[in-house]
Amino acid sequence: MILNDVRSFTQWYCEGRQASYLRARKSPGGILDLIEIERPAGDMSRPALPELVLYQDQLGGGRVRGNAGGGCFETLSEKGSLYLAAPNFANTVIAGTRHKLRSLSFPLAHWQNILDEAGGGSVEDLRLYKGAFHSLIIQSTLRKLWALSEEEGAPSQLLARAGGCEILAELCRLSGTSFTAAKGGLAPGVKRRCQELMRARLSEDISLDELAAEAQLSLFHFARMFKQSVGVSPRVYLTQLRIEKACELLALTDLPVTDIATKIGYSSNQVLARVFFKYQHMSPSDYRRAVRVRTCFST
Repeated sequence: MILNDVRSFTQWYCEGRQASYLRARKSPGGILDLIEIERPAGDMSRPALPELVLYQDQLGGGRVRGNAGGGCFETLSEKGSLYLAAPNFANTVIAGTRHKLRSLSFPLAHWQNILDEAGGGSVEDLRLYKGAFHSLIIQSTLRKLWALSEEEGAPSQLLARAGGCEILAELCRLSGTSFTAAKGGLAPGVKRRCQELMRARLSEDISLDELAAEAQLSLFHFARMFKQSVGVSPRVYLTQLRIEKACELLALTDLPVTDIATKIGYSSNQVLARVFFKYQHMSPSDYRRAVRVRTCFST
């Protein structure tokens, strides 16, 4: 691959000479990209790209040195250690041992406005580009993003935006800046319109951006205010609506499970089965049988 042709961090690893190091990829259309990389010891430098990239060490025990945009550093990496690489900076990083990383990249075209709207400043204000750091909030969010991506097949737009906002907020806090606080929940009419919009578009990958626009709020403030009003995040609420609709269709129709999955926005019956089991503790088919047995006995 010609260096000038590289447009994103994920492309750098998915194409050309880096591709053999790629172990897994979870990507929702460029909003953010999650990939898992396993590499031998040595040079893992990369060109300057217009993305903020967060890495997490999955193994630990190796010495890492280089410059990720905040000056030279050298550290003994621990399992779970986090590293942040500045956008538009050609990283020079050397790993002393075989390493396995999960990375999350934020294309600036999709995320700079979140920092601007919420008062968090710009990526230049972040002070975490100089070696390893730790955050239980970020570590937890990364685990959830990866697990939910596995569960859903690929992270939804709601999941990607919500997870990204949470991580950016923590990066700002650790850097000494913070998002301006959202006060109170959604107005009752706004809350109702957003819930109706989600219910009407169960079959679509509705985005957090569309819901925020309906509420006429910045994306980051909307996510927090929705949770204050409803009790759960927009992503969890949408999943609850989908499972509620799946239960209704399983009980009242003879539609195949594959068709039900499509009607409520899941890519396959396998994805529906995984999510359904998490909420109902049984498979869709077992739920249908149990409901019909109860109906027979009640009549």
